[in-house]
Amino acid sequence: MNKNYNRRNFIKSLGMITTGFLLNSHLHGEKISNHHKKGMIKNFKISPNKIATIIETKLVCKEPGKLYIIGQSIDENGHVKPTDPFLESNRYLGWPTIAKTEEGELIIVYSGDRDSHVCPWGKTQLIRSRDNGKTWSKPETINNTPLDDRDAGIIQTQKGTLLISWFTSLTYASPAWKWTYQKYARVAEKIPDEIKKIWLGNWTRRSTDGGKTWEKPVRTSSTAPHGPIQLRDGRLLYIGNGTWNGLPALVAEQSMDDGQIWQVIATFKTESGSITGISEPHLVETRSGKIIAMFRNEPNNNEKFLLQSESHDGGKTWTMLHQTPIWGYPPHLLELKNGWLLVVYGYRKEPYGERACISRDEGKTWDIKNEIVLADAFNGDLGYPASVQLDDESILTVYYQQANRGEPTSIFTTHWKLE
Repeated sequence: MNKNYNRRNFIKSLGMITTGFLLNSHLHGEKISNHHKKGMIKNFKISPNKIATIIETKLVCKEPGKLYIIGQSIDENGHVKPTDPFLESNRYLGWPTIAKTEEGELIIVYSGDRDSHVCPWGKTQLIRSRDNGKTWSKPETINNTPLDDRDAGIIQTQKGTLLISWFTSLTYASPAWKWTYQKYARVAEKIPDEIKKIWLGNWTRRSTDGGKTWEKPVRTSSTAPHGPIQLRDGRLLYIGNGTWNGLPALVAEQSMDDGQIWQVIATFKTESGSITGISEPHLVETRSGKIIAMFRNEPNNNEKFLLQSESHDGGKTWTMLHQTPIWGYPPHLLELKNGWLLVVYGYRKEPYGERACISRDEGKTWDIKNEIVLADAFNGDLGYPASVQLDDESILTVYYQQANRGEPTSIFTTHWKLE
């Protein structure tokens, strides 16, 4: 496969599973929902930062396996017999986003209860904190469609509505990806084509009661990991990978009714005319009204610097995408209380980890010389960080990576502050 083909199109166009029988466990492992034990991240090293101080890095959600697996063997008489049952491994969690509500609650959404990075089982799950991230609730499942529910975004709108975003995938069923197809092809065969047609796509969903109940999913044209933002004029603006005139495109769409209906209002252009390898954007509105968008970029030469575009008319038109000095992906943007812009992103090359960068001039320049290392990691299966600023002006950033080398990924936060 062409490595330039972006992750999101790959996932849309298309683990760990053991042959045997599943037996419900009466001893379900509890999900970690409070302070982690120090030893769980003892191998992580935080590089020195010039303009930031790391307050605490915390494991906030780790889902143990909950089903016992029984295999088969042959006895001395040639008869099939069951093996001793063993508990499945920890579940794989990934691609989180965090929101801070007007009521002061922190909410993290993510794709959870997975076998692995690509599998059929992903669900949109949610955890809450009412004490600025010191403790977290057990996960709630809010989406469990017949397909793989991936990449979760969340915002609270000016009306108090919680709005989540995600997309569904059948990647595990594509023969082009033998390592997943060999494991999960029969799962996909059991899903009727009509169900696949109904559920394959990009989605948002609303809750008007703080997440106690959720309305029916609404289709969007595009998708991006951290979802839409709300502009000061009340519109919701969402940019991502979608289609326009029947072709793949980077599109901007808006909702003028709090996320009930979406309409494409613009597309993005590149100097080459191609969007191959460009995906997973996020955006922020600055104090001046300018909107900054940044994009994951994976060209042939491994120069994976974030791309940027600007809009001066509320998202109706955009400048040509141009390269920034920031290596990493994908981005999440936030305007801080002092007017500075913060972008956080995964760093998927050695030394692996989660990073951040500041702009003090609304995205005209980025202080890459003082790039901030938020956390180190074992390998490149990491990232998708997103941030909120707390009332004391410190910052809480959520992301996913391994807690221990070789195990499925979990959800972490880093609490930090700028000097």
